[in-house]
Amino acid sequence: MRSRKTNLTNLAERRLDVLIVGGGINGAVAAAALASKGASVGLIDRGDFAGFTSQHTSNLAWGGIKYMENYEFPLVRDLCLSRNALIRSYPSTVREIRFLTTIPRGFRHRPLTMWLGAWAYWLIGNCFTRPPRRLSRRAVEREEPLIEASSGAGFVEYSDAYLHDNDARFVFNFVRTAVDRGATAINYVESLGARFDGHIWRTTARDVESGSEFEIESDILINAAGAFADEHNDLTGAQSAHRHVYSKGVHLLVERMTCERRVLAFFADDGRLFFVIPMGRRTCLGTTDTRVDSPWTEVTADDRRFILDNINRRLRLDRPLTQADVIAERCGVRPLAIAKGEKNSGDFLQMSRKHAIDMDAQRRHLSIYGGKLTDCINVGEEICERVQSLKVRLPRARYRWYGEPEGRAKEAYFRQAKRMSLDAFTPADSSEGLTTRYWRRYGAAAIELLERIQTDPKDAQVLIEGTEYTRCEIALARQREMIVKLEDFLRRRSKIALMMRRHELLAADGLQHACNALFGATARERFDEYFALDAR
Repeated sequence: MRSRKTNLTNLAERRLDVLIVGGGINGAVAAAALASKGASVGLIDRGDFAGFTSQHTSNLAWGGIKYMENYEFPLVRDLCLSRNALIRSYPSTVREIRFLTTIPRGFRHRPLTMWLGAWAYWLIGNCFTRPPRRLSRRAVEREEPLIEASSGAGFVEYSDAYLHDNDARFVFNFVRTAVDRGATAINYVESLGARFDGHIWRTTARDVESGSEFEIESDILINAAGAFADEHNDLTGAQSAHRHVYSKGVHLLVERMTCERRVLAFFADDGRLFFVIPMGRRTCLGTTDTRVDSPWTEVTADDRRFILDNINRRLRLDRPLTQADVIAERCGVRPLAIAKGEKNSGDFLQMSRKHAIDMDAQRRHLSIYGGKLTDCINVGEEICERVQSLKVRLPRARYRWYGEPEGRAKEAYFRQAKRMSLDAFTPADSSEGLTTRYWRRYGAAAIELLERIQTDPKDAQVLIEGTEYTRCEIALARQREMIVKLEDFLRRRSKIALMMRRHELLAADGLQHACNALFGATARERFDEYFALDAR
């Protein structure tokens, strides 16, 4: 892979068809789609890829059953079809999962209404998943004894989907696809603003690492800055029909609470929907949904108390969960798209995550508002249509740009993995076999891991006890994953930071090995940078 320095030079010296500002899910799929169809593409982000909203999701790809309450059936239909496409296209990454919902006594809808709604949801989604079912209290006590069933008026089970790996990894794989197909993608490069001279866009960029500034020329500029889309439009003087409002979402990670691979869904005391979500060897609790005025948020004592109190009342636990049980926290904002001039006088908790793409054809500028992981394929396709309408030629316009690798590469990988009995190397406490895990994370590049393990079986050992990341993955990460800071590796390329408490991670034997392998001479600096907040 080209060095960071080479990529920076390439951006500065080459006129692009499209420059995309923002490397969250919207920017990543836009880059992957356009590069795959033959456009010359640049992608920059002032932080790491998926370093903001896209790393704080519930790890779900769901059709938005809650939007049916507002009769947003076309939106639910689109999201369900998108979910179905993700399950088909990424079978090792996006998988169907059952949601068992407890309807509390005195809820605004009767259990029968909820059950009928689940059937309508299933039908709207083309009956793609397993059908819903209505459960008795006795059945719930038998199947999910963790639930305090006595508090429920009824129970409904239906299907949606979840990301087997973390959300940020899912986003990064789109960035990796874009790079493999010719795009130049660089993290920690900030857009300082852009001007349109009547023919091309000239974007002033700054390398956050070195502080150096340079100019990027492109025929089209796409604002995919997520929560900061309005801010970037102000920098460029771009006009848009939409703006963002923000909802804060908080999740808490605790030890695995149930062996069943099922999401437990509840309605909090104030009517908000929240979940108990399996995440490998951990359980994710949340989310909150709090109106905030700024993209910059943090977990508060009230957030923790809200989640823990509601969970403790709805589960049969040996002892109540406390702050001491929290291993890691996730906190981010959901940028919600609303029309400019709209006062958002309705129920904020019922606002949808629909996306909007505003286009200024005269200035050849696009702005992406809203969106969610489930809708990502639609965003990529729509961006390609808009770019074509602006007279940028896409030589491979019909190319299917998304999905796991198929054909000979997949056959060769699985054949070699079977021949060497790769799954026999799987650590005893892992949540899945190495064959599937490597393929999901690295695709065709995973064959390099097999070769390393054949050369030295110790490379299949877990790097840091308590995680599932193996030693041979480090070299591939340094080569292919554009890791600039230790947090990029621990939080986004892997989910190690979500599996361990900070003090446990600091003392982990394998962490310094990872730093040395990833950063070489600057390993100590990157290590100290990551743990600097703990010293304050």
